[in-house]
Amino acid sequence: MPIAEKMVKMVEGSSLIRKMFEEGAKLKEQYGADMVYDFSLGNPDLPPPQQFRSALKALVNDEGLSHGYMFNAGYPHVREAVSGYIETEYGINIPADLIIMTSGATASLNDSLKALLNPGEEIVVPCPYFVGYNQYAFVANATIATAESNEDFRLNLSNIEKAINEKTRVMLINSPNNPTGVVYSAGELKQLGDVLERASRKFGKRIYLISDEPYRKIAYDVETPSVFNAYQHSILVTSFSKELSLAGERIGYLAISPEAEDAALISKAAAVANTMFYVNAPSLFQLAVAKSIGSKVDVDIYRRRRDMLCEGLSKAGYEFTTPDGAFYLFPKTPIEDDVLFCRILLEERILGVPGSGFGRAGYFRLSYAVPDSTIRDSIEGFKRAIRKVK
Repeated sequence: MPIAEKMVKMVEGSSLIRKMFEEGAKLKEQYGADMVYDFSLGNPDLPPPQQFRSALKALVNDEGLSHGYMFNAGYPHVREAVSGYIETEYGINIPADLIIMTSGATASLNDSLKALLNPGEEIVVPCPYFVGYNQYAFVANATIATAESNEDFRLNLSNIEKAINEKTRVMLINSPNNPTGVVYSAGELKQLGDVLERASRKFGKRIYLISDEPYRKIAYDVETPSVFNAYQHSILVTSFSKELSLAGERIGYLAISPEAEDAALISKAAAVANTMFYVNAPSLFQLAVAKSIGSKVDVDIYRRRRDMLCEGLSKAGYEFTTPDGAFYLFPKTPIEDDVLFCRILLEERILGVPGSGFGRAGYFRLSYAVPDSTIRDSIEGFKRAIRKVK
């Protein structure tokens, strides 16, 4: 066999999101981009805020700008800037040596999981969950254990407690959530922290909570509470991909609660993993985000698109829970077979992603990080698709 056997299954199970994105590219060639309604990929399409653009322009024009190697964990002054931001945003003082600048949230997750997990240990995730978590678990030589969420996608603490066992090392959550848009409340997070504390005592090993928060700044009329207030053994992983519309630039960070067990050792291990995977986060964009941290894109545009899509699909007869944040809607499919229904949508040149790819069959995900015209012009196709199966 020309490739490693362990990779064969990974290739076969490659992301449904990417498959739909590639299918969309073919349709656009055939019909034209304006006649294809692509909701498949969560690719932020808003311009970065002016503060970031001004900072980047000044850096590019600085003749003294360095492009050399640096500290693998990132520029010290950038990490200090992130530390100050975290204190303002989360109400906790995390020293710079517990912060690592990374190549996006993907790198933050890979670094954290590699630092924490022994081969064969488990990561518990609420279901539905972001499809990339399977790949991150694979890289860490770990496995995913799922805990079904409630019908409204809120945490089911009973299911989480049942999913935790002697192999569990990490609880991984994502809020605002991809694919559902749910934002977990402070009460939910506190109850989750209590579950993890009990389980850690029961199994005689520390279970860590990793909170994946790249959509934190994209929330609608709800608070996004601090995970650090819920459980002291927490690690924040995030990126600037969504709040600054920098998905292609791969810049983010991880931050470890100073109260977490073995916090300093985890930071050192994650920094070593960062060196192995990526060497260091992109230097130019470290400098740029340090000068614009706390700014964000115009979230009201995403809010308007959410409301447009929800109104159109509701009138068409679809059932869904209105998302609190991120830029995804996760409706029920009108038939049990979500893969088949997404094929029916393709007949209308509408691209959505089957919910089974996120661990929840009978649903489909739509990203409304798309132009208003895509939403407006697709509604008649959504109506035709549901009429075909009812």
